[in-house]
Amino acid sequence: MKRAIPEMAISFGLLGIFWIVLSGYFDGFHLVAGGICTLIVTAMSYRLLFSGRRSPFFETSWRLIWYVPWELWQIVLSNIDVIRRVLHPRMPIAPCLIEIETSLRSEFALVTLGNSITLTPGTITVSVDPKTGKFLVHALAKEPADSLLVDQTMQRKVAEVFREGPNEG
Repeated sequence: MKRAIPEMAISFGLLGIFWIVLSGYFDGFHLVAGGICTLIVTAMSYRLLFSGRRSPFFETSWRLIWYVPWELWQIVLSNIDVIRRVLHPRMPIAPCLIEIETSLRSEFALVTLGNSITLTPGTITVSVDPKTGKFLVHALAKEPADSLLVDQTMQRKVAEVFREGPNEG
């Protein structure tokens, strides 16, 4: 509990600043409403952000910030691939379901990978088994599915962010 108070205070402060910057309202009503909402979100998200982590919150957050541009680039590349498949008469569109096994086990890592897959056009996460780390993914064609099964770059990058996997500790 000793560590929970500073972590929650930092989380509350950062979320509060973020809310104020995005809202643009600085009158009493909006500041109080924002404070109440920020307090509720801080209390609800504490377990997700801090519970059972293997590395400090700020280190994980920093690695996650560096992951985002890579994920955005993957989204751009996947958009181009989907556009080519839709517009080119000979590009294969062969929907398939694949099962992906990962070494990820923490809730935040599993959610990050599942959302990363779904945000990437041409693939969508259908289900996740948190006990085994298995994902069921629908893919538009074999090539996007192969990039998740063979290359596994996305899984490795998420594992690096959360320090999970066989080589992490």
